[in-house]
Amino acid sequence: MENRKRNVHLHVMVTPDELAAIHERMAEAGISNAGAYVRKMALNGYILHIDLAPIKELISLQRRCSNNLNQVAVHAHTYGVYPEEIDGLKRDYEKLWGEVSKVLRELSELVAK
Repeated sequence: MENRKRNVHLHVMVTPDELAAIHERMAEAGISNAGAYVRKMALNGYILHIDLAPIKELISLQRRCSNNLNQVAVHAHTYGVYPEEIDGLKRDYEKLWGEVSKVLRELSELVAK
């Protein structure tokens, strides 16, 4: 083993499901040598870490807006509705969807890289 170019042994434990997934990805990549595949992925592969906090915040805002809309709908059916209430809701939704669009654009740019 001293004369080999790669003479350091690396041992990795995986579950049967993980091994099946590795073999599936090897087949998709057209690689039959597990060592070559694992080495290539370890050296050149990508790990994406995506901070989903902005999306969680948007979901929370969307839920609040939906709740507000339901409250206005109940009020409108019971007492009638004021145009300024509808205008306020429209502004809130425009702001929310503007932020949603911004986050989705950033995510699509990140995935495209």
